[in-house]
Amino acid sequence: MSSVVRVGLTQWHATTEMDANLRTAVRLIGEAADQGATLVVLPENGLMLGSNVEMREAALSEDATLVLELCRVAAERRVVVVLGGMKNRTDDGIFNSALVIDRDGTIAGRYDKLHLFDATIGGRSFEASSVERPGAGPVLLDVDGVRFGLTICYDVRFPELSRELAAAGAQVLLLPAAFVQSTGEAHWHTLLRARAIENLAYVVAPATVHSPTPDYVDAFPTYGHALAVSPWGEVLADLDESPAAVQVVELDLGQVDKARATLPVLAGRRAADVYRTPPRIVSTGVHAKEPVV
Repeated sequence: MSSVVRVGLTQWHATTEMDANLRTAVRLIGEAADQGATLVVLPENGLMLGSNVEMREAALSEDATLVLELCRVAAERRVVVVLGGMKNRTDDGIFNSALVIDRDGTIAGRYDKLHLFDATIGGRSFEASSVERPGAGPVLLDVDGVRFGLTICYDVRFPELSRELAAAGAQVLLLPAAFVQSTGEAHWHTLLRARAIENLAYVVAPATVHSPTPDYVDAFPTYGHALAVSPWGEVLADLDESPAAVQVVELDLGQVDKARATLPVLAGRRAADVYRTPPRIVSTGVHAKEPVV
């Protein structure tokens, strides 16, 4: 296993024009491969970003033409591609799936997003459960002996998922996103740095970004700022608000080992039943019980 892995971090303005989105994805995969990436990670909803109704109607199966084109490019460029999140039409319903495309162009597997974005932000309701079903469990990706934990967007707000992936061996956490602009401005950098720091793992988070011009009105504007963060919480790359960009980041896995040796938090975890024990309540003042004498 190499101590350094080169990962292509991507970002673009995704629209409802799926063929245009695909062309951007293909171009950025090629640029990342030219720069020596062995793995390229694409944003959530990078192939289609619209309203819930539009995304549900445009849900793709894994043998859809657009997906097969990404498989062809992955094989042609000999890189592993993680299609960071697409509305995936299956026999069991629609999922938000991160598809893993191997170097030979085959789909090696997928992670189905566990936490659906059912929230109201700025008076607007985001009801992801009206589009997709939640996944069943965590997934680790092994690329040449390097372990990547697969997560998607809203998963970042559930630190127990990242912790379970890290405890199971993840050295890098992938978090493709289409993060709402208003919450991104408030929380994005902090959340990603926190997931890196508490798990002493790299975080690589490709992202979609809002329209660069008033000519196109987004169904909802997204924040951009695709990030790569070190195990010590340092921002290694930030693609800002670029409407189409890729940066290959070198991840030195020795830094993961060093950070975890310095702060052995994963080794310090208690048994699972300890955390499942209901908290005791200690009351003070008028609510306190009289001491037993």
